[in-house]
Amino acid sequence: MSLWIILAIIVALVLFVIFSYNGTVKHYNAVRRAWANVNNYERQKVKILESLEPQIAQYSDYEKGLQTRITELRSSIDALDSADPQATNLQQVEAQTREVMQGLSVTMENYPDLKANTVFLNLMEEITSQNENVGAAISIFNRDVEQFNARIKMFPHNLVNASLNHKRHVDEFSDSTAEENIEYQPSF
Repeated sequence: MSLWIILAIIVALVLFVIFSYNGTVKHYNAVRRAWANVNNYERQKVKILESLEPQIAQYSDYEKGLQTRITELRSSIDALDSADPQATNLQQVEAQTREVMQGLSVTMENYPDLKANTVFLNLMEEITSQNENVGAAISIFNRDVEQFNARIKMFPHNLVNASLNHKRHVDEFSDSTAEENIEYQPSF
Protein backbone atom coordinates (compact mmCIF):
# COMPACT_ATOMS: atom_id res chain seq x y z
CA MET A 1 0.00 0.00 0.00
CA SER A 2 2.81 2.45 0.86
CA LEU A 3 4.40 1.78 -2.53
CA TRP A 4 1.21 3.09 -4.19
CA ILE A 5 1.30 6.22 -2.04
CA ILE A 6 4.92 6.89 -2.92
CA LEU A 7 4.19 6.25 -6.59
CA ALA A 8 1.17 8.61 -6.43
CA ILE A 9 3.31 11.34 -4.83
CA ILE A 10 6.00 10.93 -7.49
CA VAL A 11 3.40 11.07 -10.28
CA ALA A 12 1.83 14.18 -8.69
CA LEU A 13 5.23 15.90 -8.47
CA VAL A 14 6.09 15.04 -12.06
CA LEU A 15 2.71 16.33 -13.24
CA PHE A 16 3.17 19.53 -11.23
CA VAL A 17 6.61 20.13 -12.76
CA ILE A 18 5.23 19.52 -16.24
CA PHE A 19 2.27 21.88 -15.73
CA SER A 20 4.47 24.53 -14.11
CA TYR A 21 7.02 24.34 -16.92
CA ASN A 22 4.33 24.51 -19.59
CA GLY A 23 2.56 27.37 -17.80
CA THR A 24 5.75 29.41 -17.75
CA VAL A 25 6.30 28.71 -21.44
CA LYS A 26 2.69 29.74 -22.15
CA HIS A 27 3.09 33.06 -20.30
CA TYR A 28 6.44 33.73 -21.96
CA ASN A 29 4.92 33.07 -25.38
CA ALA A 30 2.07 35.45 -24.54
CA VAL A 31 4.65 38.16 -23.80
CA ARG A 32 6.41 37.51 -27.10
CA ARG A 33 3.10 37.51 -29.01
CA ALA A 34 2.05 40.79 -27.35
CA TRP A 35 5.43 42.30 -28.20
CA ALA A 36 5.04 41.13 -31.81
CA ASN A 37 1.66 42.91 -31.93
CA VAL A 38 3.22 46.15 -30.65
CA ASN A 39 5.98 45.75 -33.22
CA ASN A 40 3.44 45.06 -35.97
CA TYR A 41 1.46 48.24 -35.23
CA GLU A 42 4.67 50.25 -35.16
CA ARG A 43 5.63 48.82 -38.57
CA GLN A 44 2.20 49.72 -39.94
CA LYS A 45 3.01 53.30 -38.95
CA VAL A 46 6.01 53.07 -41.28
CA LYS A 47 3.71 52.36 -44.21
CA ILE A 48 1.62 55.40 -43.37
CA LEU A 49 4.72 57.54 -42.89
CA GLU A 50 5.97 56.43 -46.32
CA SER A 51 2.73 57.77 -47.80
CA LEU A 52 3.02 60.96 -45.78
CA GLU A 53 6.56 61.82 -46.84
CA PRO A 54 5.65 62.90 -50.40
CA GLN A 55 2.94 65.14 -48.96
CA ILE A 56 5.42 66.79 -46.61
CA ALA A 57 8.03 67.00 -49.39
CA GLN A 58 5.86 69.65 -51.07
CA TYR A 59 6.70 71.89 -48.14
CA SER A 60 10.29 70.69 -47.67
CA ASP A 61 11.90 74.12 -47.70
CA TYR A 62 10.05 74.99 -44.54
CA GLU A 63 9.80 71.56 -42.98
CA LYS A 64 13.10 69.85 -43.82
CA GLY A 65 13.53 69.00 -40.14
CA LEU A 66 10.14 67.30 -39.99
CA GLN A 67 11.02 65.11 -42.93
CA THR A 68 14.26 64.14 -41.18
CA ARG A 69 12.35 63.26 -37.98
CA ILE A 70 9.92 61.10 -39.99
CA THR A 71 12.84 59.25 -41.55
CA GLU A 72 14.47 58.79 -38.13
CA LEU A 73 11.17 57.49 -36.72
CA ARG A 74 10.89 54.96 -39.54
CA SER A 75 14.45 53.80 -38.83
CA SER A 76 13.74 53.47 -35.12
CA ILE A 77 10.61 51.44 -35.79
CA ASP A 78 12.55 49.20 -38.17
CA ALA A 79 15.17 48.70 -35.45
CA LEU A 80 12.61 47.23 -33.02
CA ASP A 81 13.42 43.55 -32.60
CA SER A 82 10.25 41.49 -32.88
CA ALA A 83 11.87 38.56 -31.08
CA ASP A 84 13.27 40.52 -28.12
CA PRO A 85 10.87 42.76 -26.18
CA GLN A 86 12.82 45.88 -25.19
CA ALA A 87 10.61 48.48 -23.56
CA THR A 88 13.36 51.12 -23.64
CA ASN A 89 13.53 50.98 -27.45
CA LEU A 90 9.76 51.29 -27.64
CA GLN A 91 9.90 54.31 -25.31
CA GLN A 92 12.25 56.00 -27.78
CA VAL A 93 9.93 55.22 -30.70
CA GLU A 94 6.92 56.60 -28.84
CA ALA A 95 8.81 59.81 -27.95
CA GLN A 96 9.83 60.24 -31.60
CA THR A 97 6.22 59.67 -32.68
CA ARG A 98 5.07 62.47 -30.36
CA GLU A 99 7.71 64.81 -31.86
CA VAL A 100 6.62 63.98 -35.40
CA MET A 101 2.95 64.47 -34.54
CA GLN A 102 3.73 67.87 -32.97
CA GLY A 103 5.70 68.84 -36.08
CA LEU A 104 2.84 67.78 -38.31
CA SER A 105 0.43 69.90 -36.29
CA VAL A 106 2.69 72.93 -36.73
CA THR A 107 2.94 72.20 -40.45
CA MET A 108 -0.84 72.04 -40.76
CA GLU A 109 -1.23 75.37 -38.96
CA ASN A 110 1.31 77.09 -41.21
CA TYR A 111 0.00 75.72 -44.52
CA PRO A 112 -3.74 76.12 -45.07
CA ASP A 113 -3.46 74.26 -48.40
CA LEU A 114 -1.96 71.28 -46.64
CA LYS A 115 -4.66 71.46 -44.01
CA ALA A 116 -7.30 71.26 -46.72
CA ASN A 117 -5.62 68.36 -48.47
CA THR A 118 -7.81 65.32 -47.84
CA VAL A 119 -4.98 62.88 -48.50
CA PHE A 120 -2.91 64.52 -45.79
CA LEU A 121 -5.83 64.57 -43.37
CA ASN A 122 -6.59 60.91 -44.03
CA LEU A 123 -2.96 60.00 -43.39
CA MET A 124 -3.02 61.99 -40.15
CA GLU A 125 -6.15 60.08 -39.08
CA GLU A 126 -4.44 56.79 -39.91
CA ILE A 127 -1.40 57.73 -37.84
CA THR A 128 -3.65 58.70 -34.94
CA SER A 129 -5.51 55.40 -35.27
CA GLN A 130 -2.22 53.47 -35.35
CA ASN A 131 -1.08 55.29 -32.21
CA GLU A 132 -4.27 54.19 -30.50
CA ASN A 133 -3.64 50.62 -31.65
CA VAL A 134 -0.08 50.81 -30.33
CA GLY A 135 -1.41 52.09 -27.00
CA ALA A 136 -3.83 49.18 -26.73
CA ALA A 137 -1.14 46.69 -27.74
CA ILE A 138 1.22 48.16 -25.13
CA SER A 139 -1.47 47.70 -22.47
CA ILE A 140 -1.83 44.05 -23.44
CA PHE A 141 1.96 43.64 -23.54
CA ASN A 142 2.32 45.12 -20.04
CA ARG A 143 -0.44 42.87 -18.70
CA ASP A 144 1.23 39.78 -20.17
CA VAL A 145 4.63 40.89 -18.87
CA GLU A 146 3.16 41.35 -15.39
CA GLN A 147 1.63 37.87 -15.43
CA PHE A 148 4.83 36.29 -16.74
CA ASN A 149 7.08 38.10 -14.25
CA ALA A 150 4.78 37.15 -11.38
CA ARG A 151 4.79 33.53 -12.45
CA ILE A 152 8.57 33.21 -12.60
CA LYS A 153 8.89 34.83 -9.17
CA MET A 154 6.15 32.95 -7.32
CA PHE A 155 6.84 29.81 -5.35
CA PRO A 156 6.92 26.97 -6.42
CA HIS A 157 6.97 28.02 -10.09
CA ASN A 158 10.19 29.93 -9.44
CA LEU A 159 11.92 26.64 -8.56
CA VAL A 160 10.82 25.02 -11.81
CA ASN A 161 11.86 28.12 -13.77
CA ALA A 162 15.26 28.28 -12.07
CA SER A 163 15.98 24.63 -12.72
CA LEU A 164 14.33 24.02 -16.13
CA ASN A 165 13.01 27.10 -17.99
CA HIS A 166 15.70 29.68 -17.13
CA LYS A 167 13.44 32.55 -18.26
CA ARG A 168 14.46 36.04 -17.15
CA HIS A 169 12.40 39.00 -15.99
CA VAL A 170 10.97 41.12 -18.85
CA ASP A 171 10.71 44.90 -18.44
CA GLU A 172 7.32 46.55 -18.79
CA PHE A 173 6.87 49.54 -21.06
CA SER A 174 6.52 52.84 -19.24
CA ASP A 175 6.11 56.31 -20.66
CA SER A 176 8.02 58.75 -18.48
CA THR A 177 6.67 61.77 -20.37
CA ALA A 178 3.08 60.74 -19.74
CA GLU A 179 3.85 59.87 -16.11
CA GLU A 180 5.20 63.38 -15.51
CA ASN A 181 1.78 64.80 -16.40
CA ILE A 182 -0.08 62.62 -13.89
CA GLU A 183 -0.53 64.23 -10.51
CA TYR A 184 -1.93 61.16 -8.73
CA GLN A 185 0.60 59.03 -6.92
CA PRO A 186 -0.55 55.70 -5.45
CA SER A 187 0.26 55.13 -1.80
CA PHE A 188 1.97 51.77 -1.80
